[in-house]
Amino acid sequence: MCAIASYISTLDMSIVNVAFYEIGKDFEGTPQSTIAWVVTAYSILFGSLLVVSGRLADQIGRRRFFLQGTTVFFIGSFLCAIAPNMGTLILGRAVQGVGGAIMTPASTGLLLAAFPAEKRGQVMAWTGSIGALGVASGPTLGAFFVSAFGWRSAFWINVPICIVTIVLAVRNTTESPRQAGSVPDIPSAVVFTAAVGSLVWAISRSETEGWGDTSVLQLFLVAAAFGAVVVWRSRTHEDPLLPAALFRERTFTLANISTMLYGAAFSGNILNNVLFQRTIWQFSANKAGWFSVLSPITVAVTSMIVGRKMATIGYRRLLISGPMVMSATVLGSVLFLDVEPTPWFPFLPLMFLLGIGLGATFPPLSACTVLRLPQDRFALGGAINNTFRQVGAAIGVALVVTVQSRTEGIEGFRNGWKVAIVFAVAAAAVSVFQPGRDKQHVA
Repeated sequence: MCAIASYISTLDMSIVNVAFYEIGKDFEGTPQSTIAWVVTAYSILFGSLLVVSGRLADQIGRRRFFLQGTTVFFIGSFLCAIAPNMGTLILGRAVQGVGGAIMTPASTGLLLAAFPAEKRGQVMAWTGSIGALGVASGPTLGAFFVSAFGWRSAFWINVPICIVTIVLAVRNTTESPRQAGSVPDIPSAVVFTAAVGSLVWAISRSETEGWGDTSVLQLFLVAAAFGAVVVWRSRTHEDPLLPAALFRERTFTLANISTMLYGAAFSGNILNNVLFQRTIWQFSANKAGWFSVLSPITVAVTSMIVGRKMATIGYRRLLISGPMVMSATVLGSVLFLDVEPTPWFPFLPLMFLLGIGLGATFPPLSACTVLRLPQDRFALGGAINNTFRQVGAAIGVALVVTVQSRTEGIEGFRNGWKVAIVFAVAAAAVSVFQPGRDKQHVA
């Protein structure tokens, strides 16, 4: 049940990527930067509400909160599936994001409570692996449903899954004890949402208005001002959204910064790959999906191996080598993929290497988030890490779509891949400063 929740909440980050092309055709005349909000609206709401939802789940009851979140996710999916216009579709994605934000930390809390304390770091690593598999398999599953039943089926599929998840939760879970405490900083969650939304909007507007446009600069200033408010409240509020004390732990801070950068590289690259196949190679949705299936399979296998061996290999080594493998793979796309379709070679080998890079990165990122935290902070640490990942995803998608749209043809996609390379290399560079293996321990 918890695995299903983790999987579908991350799956919906990427399953619409393969439907991006069909959505644009269905709502003809809609700018690509507007369609990108179908992806980013979910990421922004999902990411910005995770932490406060985690705290509320502890106070209200994790089982109750999980059921409520799954219901909201169900409603959002239904809205997307029947959306008569782009505005309703973006609204439905926002509702999905809210539902995912409520559902995910509650499911994490229920899961962690089922394991002894010494196993929880590994449980968080496996949760990160499931999340990575959800995002990586999105294009393949999306391609199957879009080809067979149209783009709306990518949302209809959530309806029976949500119903099954609710039934399982009602039958197989008991309510967690309610934890007394102060009311979490809900206004900061709203301000944080506005900050990320303003930042993504500024990036999106730069596609048509240019980076020096007054409205773009004003949006960047608004994002900075809202961000400053969140930092201030995190220092002064009794129960802050992003507790400053946690960020004094170097492993935690660096892991979250790296997660944001890697999330930007990962999400931007997935969207760029799918659109490249659909527009330059003119693959059908089904064909594009099948030629993307190798990556999630490799992610699943690599994640299982890395999840067992990461403490032996060393977290820092994995967090440097994993993003560098991804950046080398994406560089291969820049150098070797051209107008003429060459799916068997080099595209499939590149997807295989990409899966290795992803599978080697996401488990240690999730584990490093909680590695040096007190055990009663595991759920909060995981929620903050998910927040950083979603913020990175929103920024990466917006920036890739923006640079891609500025240049026609294959050069636009090469520019998108270059953005992903920069973010992946930056994620590896940040991890250079992670403590060595001998200095890391579970609190």
